[in-house]
Parts: sequence; C-alpha cells; structure tokens
Amino acid sequence: MDTRWKPNVTVAAIIEREGRFLLVEEQTADGLRLNNPAGHLDCGETPQQACAREALEETAYAFSPTALVGVYLSRTLREHTGEDITYLRLAFRGELGAHDPGRALDDGIVRTLWLTVDEVRASIASMQGRSAAAKGTSMKPA
Repeated sequence: MDTRWKPNVTVAAIIEREGRFLLVEEQTADGLRLNNPAGHLDCGETPQQACAREALEETAYAFSPTALVGVYLSRTLREHTGEDITYLRLAFRGELGAHDPGRALDDGIVRTLWLTVDEVRASIASMQGRSAAAKGTSMKPA
C-alpha cells in the first residue's frame, strides 16, 4: 500500500484597519494563543473561499481576499501527544466587510482583538512568559 505524506493546508486572513490588525485569541491544545483568523482548507473550496469562510466564522466579519501575502511551511511537534505535524499556510490580505455582532464565533475562539504591531508583540511576550512560568522555566537568556 502506498502511503503518501501530505501537509495540512491552512489559510489565514491578514486584516488591517487604521494601523490595527484583527486577531483572535483562541484556546488550543497547547493553551491560549493569539492568531490571525485562520483554519483548514475544506474539500472543494478554493483557498480564497476558505479564507473568507474562516474569517467570518472566527471574527463575525465578512472578508474578501484580494491578494496572496505569502506561503509558509511550518513543522510542529505537539508536546502533549508527540504528534509530528506539518502545515502549509496560505496568507491573504483583502477587504473587510460588514460585522455581524449577533453571530457566534467558532468553538475555541475566546475573543477578537484589534491590535497594533506593538500590542501584538507585547501580547506574544506575555503569553510566552505565562507559558514558561507554567512549565517552571525562565525566558531569560542563560
């Protein structure tokens, strides 16, 4: 039997408005994470359709991808399972549409945030510090 390796294909929406980026705070298997609205490509979807769907499901904002920002490959070893996973991510920028404040967000999404680049950096540093403290390690260089 031929077993072929395939990466997990994901899409992400890069949404900026007036110097702030629309991000989601989500509960993951590895804890609370800050992320772009993103998710997996479903069977039969184009990457642009998947990106628009994921943005709507995770933020309650309509989004129309207009340009590919980049293609990224990452490999992750899940701490809790030892599972080796590779992701191929397609990131798109685009036009932000209407917000539907009554729409429920996807499972695991804690909240949406509009953050500046400096606020994103500070949030990531804070999350890394909490993660290191929970593991009993220090983030300071040796």
